[in-house]
Amino acid sequence: MSRPNIVFIMSDDHAAHSISAYGSRVNTTPHMDRLAHEGARMDALYCTNSICTPSRASILTGTYSHINRAPSIYSEFDHRVRTFPEVLQEHGYQTALYGKWHLGRSARSRPRGVDDWRIFPDQGDYVDPVMIGPDGQEQITGYATDIVTQQSIGFLEERDPERPFCLLVHHKAPHRPWIPHPRYGDLYEPGTIPEPETMDDDHATRAEVVREVAMQLDDLRPTDYKDELPPELEGESEDARRARSSWKYQRYMRDYLRCVQAVDDSVGEILSWLEVNELDENTLVVYTSDQGFFLGDHGWFDKRLMLDESLTMPMLARWPAQIPAGTRLTDTLSNVDIAATLLEVAGRGVEDLPDQQGRSFLPQLRGESVEDWRQAVYYRYWEHDDPEHHAPAHYGVRTPEHKYIRYYNDGLGSPGSSDRIMPVEDELYDLVADPREMTNVADDPAYAQVLAEMQALTAQLQAEYGDAPYEGPDTPRLEWPTA
Repeated sequence: MSRPNIVFIMSDDHAAHSISAYGSRVNTTPHMDRLAHEGARMDALYCTNSICTPSRASILTGTYSHINRAPSIYSEFDHRVRTFPEVLQEHGYQTALYGKWHLGRSARSRPRGVDDWRIFPDQGDYVDPVMIGPDGQEQITGYATDIVTQQSIGFLEERDPERPFCLLVHHKAPHRPWIPHPRYGDLYEPGTIPEPETMDDDHATRAEVVREVAMQLDDLRPTDYKDELPPELEGESEDARRARSSWKYQRYMRDYLRCVQAVDDSVGEILSWLEVNELDENTLVVYTSDQGFFLGDHGWFDKRLMLDESLTMPMLARWPAQIPAGTRLTDTLSNVDIAATLLEVAGRGVEDLPDQQGRSFLPQLRGESVEDWRQAVYYRYWEHDDPEHHAPAHYGVRTPEHKYIRYYNDGLGSPGSSDRIMPVEDELYDLVADPREMTNVADDPAYAQVLAEMQALTAQLQAEYGDAPYEGPDTPRLEWPTA
């Protein structure tokens, strides 16, 4: 059999629990579902830093933020760290990338290892977006999701049929601000969208710094929900706040889900093209997002925090030649494992990415059991006290049974942040007894041994990955690339 083709489709901020293959209560995604039914669904894939730039850098390089030097959305991706598209291009693959990049704007941080590319500057626009390519900048008429799909199919039609290809389809949707395509103007009307069971979480046992984050539904801005707020919802009482949050939730989710629907269309168009051109059997099609997202869960929107709705990445993969239909992966995976997996799919090994810290999960995709697989993921959110959401710097470890989080509340300040230093706080969750992470048990004497074990595991993984723990205000900061 010839070398397989790879189509890697990635959206932005798409939570797994808004995909019907993952049991969504709020929408349906038939084309994404097809990937799951005819291929594999990853049920425990986690990002290692829940924000756009860092996660994208980790996916491309298989490394943590302290290696690829992109710990924040204000970072410029370190061009000296190799990426999996570079490896594939060097070994004969035709490569292309269209859509969101968000890894720096300077010439040295542009996509590398791709034969053709068109990217949005920064976040990009949904309607008539500007795109940057090898020949410069142009404004393109249309809707961003459809444009990226058309560019991707154009590459497939113009490629050399004698060589394998790796196509990266990077949608900006459903990132804020949520601007849907008009063709979905009648879907998910306000009042019809179920509220999450944890929407009224009072955060009583959580760390103080978490209770202060500005990600409450009531923090959504008029530009986020667009409809005019009814006068009766104004006021500062708890009843008014709750009613206002519910009203904003319905409108935020309406537009978010409508944006998702266009991404699902894109998946369907690409699958159809591959089928019509008889390439679907030996093409790996992956759908994922750069991180999760709070969809009213715990009363929040956005991401950044280590709770599961933000931490969990969806991933669906179809490759009829290799992946049995209906495969379900329950092993703990992370986004630093993706590069190694795609390289193995293409017949390359870990030696091709010398810095990478991940491990291929291709055996699990094929239905094999891997007995020595580590069931733990290390996470670190570097950015501290950003001016909009005031999310705290923290790190921790998730296993299938427990989650430990240390809010060290210092470190990488973003432009406009106060960079204030707050007391270190811990959280611990029993994911078996409390899968929705409603009760922090870090101070519960009954969990003292578990807390100690999770702290030890965190220290062990930090040592293995070469990520120094926080030891006070004098802890060395990351050095930014200068060459």
